[in-house]
Amino acid sequence: MPNAADADVVIRTLTAADFGEADRLLTEAFGPRSPANPPPTAESYMRPGRHSCGAFIDGDLVAHASGNEFASWFRGVEVPTCGVGGVTVVAEHRGTGLLQSLFTSVLGEASARGETISTLFPTAPGVYRRLGYEVVGSYDTVSVPTVLLASVAAPAATTTRRAHLDDIGAVRAVYDTWARAQTGPLTRRTTSFTATDAELSENLTGITVAEDADGQRVGYAMWNRNRGLHGATLDVEELIALTPDAARALWRMFGSFASVTETVRLRTSGHDVTRLVLPFTAWDMVERLPYMLRVHDVAGALTGLPLAVDTVVSFRVAGDVLGAMDGYYRLEIVDGRSACERLSAVDAKGAENLPVLSPQGLALLYAGRQSCGNLRLAGHLTGSTAHDTTLDALLGAGQVHVRDFF
Repeated sequence: MPNAADADVVIRTLTAADFGEADRLLTEAFGPRSPANPPPTAESYMRPGRHSCGAFIDGDLVAHASGNEFASWFRGVEVPTCGVGGVTVVAEHRGTGLLQSLFTSVLGEASARGETISTLFPTAPGVYRRLGYEVVGSYDTVSVPTVLLASVAAPAATTTRRAHLDDIGAVRAVYDTWARAQTGPLTRRTTSFTATDAELSENLTGITVAEDADGQRVGYAMWNRNRGLHGATLDVEELIALTPDAARALWRMFGSFASVTETVRLRTSGHDVTRLVLPFTAWDMVERLPYMLRVHDVAGALTGLPLAVDTVVSFRVAGDVLGAMDGYYRLEIVDGRSACERLSAVDAKGAENLPVLSPQGLALLYAGRQSCGNLRLAGHLTGSTAHDTTLDALLGAGQVHVRDFF
């Protein structure tokens, strides 16, 4: 097999006819699928909202990546997002630069669809940092001793019950309300989310809803009871609460399993607000999956945001190996709404005195994960310091939350 550096590489969009070869490559990279999961088919591989690209050498598929049509919540705005998954290079061609060509194609198609940012879950963050991504959060699994949950204070006026099929619409609405108030979670309203209400509850032991005194659903939990008694776990796939009472009611419900399960394991992210009702410190990390962001379309991603300070800031981005982000930009906020445009070097007044962000620095600033001062310490922001305070005030510090792994 010729090396990628010495051969003609063809990058193209994959079709259903490529499914068999793509599935073999993905299995080689990520291992055989669990028997509990249905085997993939060409139809499921080509599901709505997924756009896969491959790199071919002499007709052989040697690299693969998919761009998924998502949208993410940032500052109360739905930001079109390309969620990249299924990234793999055949073992004999790793380290030969194929990913750069592949990502240029995947993100080029994403930009054509209007997706201004890109996110992914990396197995090796360093590989993706070179492509302009930076870690802004994580998808975590934590464990709590079940017996301790009995000590959670009783809710004042919220009750729990098992969800029925006609509750699923309200469950989706609770997620929407929660996600809109966060930084980073997917909207679950794009074409990539195809599950019906009935399918949403498949493979779950139960969905529990929390209702307030007026009968409004104010929280829910999706969970699975694992086998066994001694050392058994109860896996909470998702717990969303819109009130402290809802959080208390749901945690106490899980506490009722103390006699038959030792541990509750929760899939969550960041500083989960439901933890604030727990009267103990036990909260052990089981697994942490880092989440990375790239602001691929700088002007598009920074336009239409509700930012508090009316001002004008010009800046430069430099160092994008994919060639899409580098350039001069003017960010203007009028009446609390942002507009950003790309400038020519001629139009960038005082270009030599502008702050200069790396692609990774822009990702961290966009997500509110690091201050300008810290970005300078990390080498991701150089040049003029005149706008540092303004940029911090505009984009601010925040927590990134994610609830979907792809």
